Amino acid sequence: MRTSNLILATLGVAFLGAGASYALDAAPRPQPLTPALSPALAPATKYGSARDALRSGMRTYNAGDKIGAVHALEYAAGQGHSLALWKLGRMYADGDGVEHDDLKAFEYFSKLADQHADESPDSPNAGAVSSAFVALGGYFLDGIQGTYVASNPARAVEMFSYAASYFSDSNAQYNLARLYLEGTGVRKDARHAARWFNLAAEKGHTASQALLGHLLLTGQGVPRQRAKGLMWLTLAREASTDAAKDQWIVDLYQDAFTSADDSDRKLALALLEQYIQARR
Repeated sequence: MRTSNLILATLGVAFLGAGASYALDAAPRPQPLTPALSPALAPATKYGSARDALRSGMRTYNAGDKIGAVHALEYAAGQGHSLALWKLGRMYADGDGVEHDDLKAFEYFSKLADQHADESPDSPNAGAVSSAFVALGGYFLDGIQGTYVASNPARAVEMFSYAASYFSDSNAQYNLARLYLEGTGVRKDARHAARWFNLAAEKGHTASQALLGHLLLTGQGVPRQRAKGLMWLTLAREASTDAAKDQWIVDLYQDAFTSADDSDRKLALALLEQYIQARR
């Protein structure tokens, strides 16, 4: 990674305003993450170009030969191809056709983040780069046992902040909000948490909608807005698709609906209708 920092312009924000333009915190470009990948990962097979190797790897992957896909993807990754780096990182992180290996995943994501941090947020590859920063944030948050990757919450904040600000990544915004809410790696600040939850919630991030709704409903460190909180919780409940995974969202909604009075419910419904109409 180049040593100069990319300083993002800080824009004005209206706190929790439904139609406002939201600010992005100034986020310095993170420092280099990890040494280059081990030579043992370099593939022996040669291809005409990184793009050819990527295409071959994805064809092989989709045909069910994931080990064969790794060889082609490793060639493309060795040429710095962002999508190949991301795919290999995800395969090792998920144990998808290869043995689960968080350190290998960390190193592929790190190389991607180091080489492509300045990728335009509008480019086709921006999602992969942003996803790598989010994955790195998770690894720095917990560390990788038995490796040189130690738990470093402050570094996790840096990863999430960059993806949340520069790429406007909703998963990064959600994770950053959680850290502010818990006071992990940063000073505990419910208002900052609500602000980042709101950015992600506006993009349809279900968990962010639920936690933002809960914060507003309870007034936990933010101005209490019961009807607006119920509106966000209603949106989150309606978007829930996994009964087991999203049960906590349903529980928050049910508690909120039960505790709300008729006026709050009516106002929440009106706000919900306005929100939906504004996005048609």
